[in-house]
Amino acid sequence: MNIEGKQVLFIVNKFSGTGYQAGVEGKIIEACEKQDVECTIEFTRGRGHATELAQEGVEKKFTSIIAVGGDGTVNEVAQGLVHTPVPMGILPKGSGNGLSRHLRIPLTLSGALQNLFNSRVIAMDTFTLNDKLSLNVSGIGFDGHVANLFGKDKKRGFTGYAKLTIHEFFQFKEFEASITLENQTLERKAFIMAIANSSQYGNNARIAPAASVCDGLLHLSILKKVPPFRLDFMYAFFSGKVDRSIYCDVIEAKNFTIKTNKPMSFHIDGEPCGEADQFHIRLLPASLNMLVPAKAINI
Repeated sequence: MNIEGKQVLFIVNKFSGTGYQAGVEGKIIEACEKQDVECTIEFTRGRGHATELAQEGVEKKFTSIIAVGGDGTVNEVAQGLVHTPVPMGILPKGSGNGLSRHLRIPLTLSGALQNLFNSRVIAMDTFTLNDKLSLNVSGIGFDGHVANLFGKDKKRGFTGYAKLTIHEFFQFKEFEASITLENQTLERKAFIMAIANSSQYGNNARIAPAASVCDGLLHLSILKKVPPFRLDFMYAFFSGKVDRSIYCDVIEAKNFTIKTNKPMSFHIDGEPCGEADQFHIRLLPASLNMLVPAKAINI
């Protein structure tokens, strides 16, 4: 999709990732002027504001709407665009950028802007977890626990996340869960239950290496607690082979329900959501039009 001559809305979260970089606004304007694109830039003022701006953008008939931020910002913008014909783009500015990495979007501002002007539209799947929209990876258990703690930390970034994860790992215990699919109920013990639409959390930590945002399926990756000395598991996690590990069980499904034996922390696209003991997951096939690099394949 060539967006030359179009009217494009950029929704910017200054507080994504490790902080706002001066000059982002100017670089967006400069790039758009070179491409003969009429751009409007809006800055978010708090939680939920990106969704409001996206909805207003649809009403004002912008031809595409771009999220400038991390996975949380991307999720909020998508909430305003799901089930509409308006294509969404991403300029990744977060700490993990999981969905952007999966979609092969460059992580530099200049690269992502260049990609934006040479992109194509895919009809991307999304899903809901307890009626909350998720685009990338949501999780129950240890990753939800860490997300809830990480959300309270003002010093975000991969280093801070890694330190927190290591600190909490030894205290967090496995939990029992039942998974109800269309024709069966499965009982499992788990440390993490990750519901994946794309392949990774972010920073190339691939929780569901075979996942695709266009295949009409979700990947439920069930991880047992791994002994700390199993460094080979960490290698598998970052090299895209975790689904081959004896500590990982993967179930593919469209709709399912998870019940846990006690309230468990959970997150949606990395954003903390508190605790629950019942989780209803529903696939929304081809529900979001997304701009991706023209040459990106197998996404």
